[in-house]
Amino acid sequence: MTKQKKSISNERREELLALITELNEMLVDNKPLEAFEKFYHPDVVMQDNQQPATIGKDANRTREENFYGIITELRRNIPMKVAVGENITMVEWLMDFNHKEWGTVLLHQVSVQVWEGNQIIKENFFYSLN
Repeated sequence: MTKQKKSISNERREELLALITELNEMLVDNKPLEAFEKFYHPDVVMQDNQQPATIGKDANRTREENFYGIITELRRNIPMKVAVGENITMVEWLMDFNHKEWGTVLLHQVSVQVWEGNQIIKENFFYSLN
């Protein structure tokens, strides 16, 4: 017995594309915490590579504040490619910044967002530094 794939409706695809585009624009405009408040679910789970996941909006807000708080200069933050699927989006990022602890960083990252309604319920980041 073959299982049929559920296809995403054009309406949902356009909705997700609009959401991820707005989120990306806020990040490019250096408004990561405002974007976090708007687009992230109260029960969001976020994970970097194979590190332990951070669970819940409060814990992840602190995580985001800590990360962005030690960036001393953000030179580039460019969404290179975007993909949309069934309640999932993926963004390939190029970031170039100075970090208080790591120095100059050129980060090539793919972030994968799982959406519940209009908010991200899970996000994974895949990257290597420099």
